[in-house]
Amino acid sequence: MLDVSVIEDSEAAAVSLDPIRSRLLAELAAGPASATMLAARVGLPRQKVNYHLKALEKHGLVELSGERRKGNVTERLMRATAASYVISPMALAAVEPDPARFRDQLSARWLLAVAARLVRDVGTLITGADRARQRVATYALDGEVRFASAADRAAFVEELTRGVSALVAKYHDQDADGGRPHRIVVALHPTVKPAAGEEQKPVEGAGRDDPASVTTPHP
Repeated sequence: MLDVSVIEDSEAAAVSLDPIRSRLLAELAAGPASATMLAARVGLPRQKVNYHLKALEKHGLVELSGERRKGNVTERLMRATAASYVISPMALAAVEPDPARFRDQLSARWLLAVAARLVRDVGTLITGADRARQRVATYALDGEVRFASAADRAAFVEELTRGVSALVAKYHDQDADGGRPHRIVVALHPTVKPAAGEEQKPVEGAGRDDPASVTTPHP
């Protein structure tokens, strides 16, 4: 089972978003189960569960884990193909965000468009790498920093921009034979406050409850 699987097909996305099928995916991510076992858990007739399982299997969201004999019946044990799923913007290709349409480094909506492109591109890379049985060369840095003031945040952004720009200028080689371009995404946004009753996990070596900084380069 994969940790995360990317859904790029619009029909598969629609199937995964159905509340009942989403519940079945969650149950099967915890471990293999038969339609009979799932029916007892979700409170539906076995026939209906089988119907939903067939739809999930058709789109590669669940797969056969094994079979077991129960009386005169052979039950199919199904499992989720991943512990969690991410829907790529490719599933809504006609309306997916395009960061190239506008560029505003201080716009949250532009940041969202960049993040959507990141999900799309890395998802495509993962899909291709899985088919070729290879790994994708990526790196991500995720942390939090608590600023004392807006002025400190602005100063941090300026220094971060200078530092990353200097690294790009140092290592970028437009004419390198066999070189491969890599995209770099650096994002800074306020940390989302936990919902009532939830605890926010602190990030080691960083503040707890203000902006988060993420740096993600990928080929």
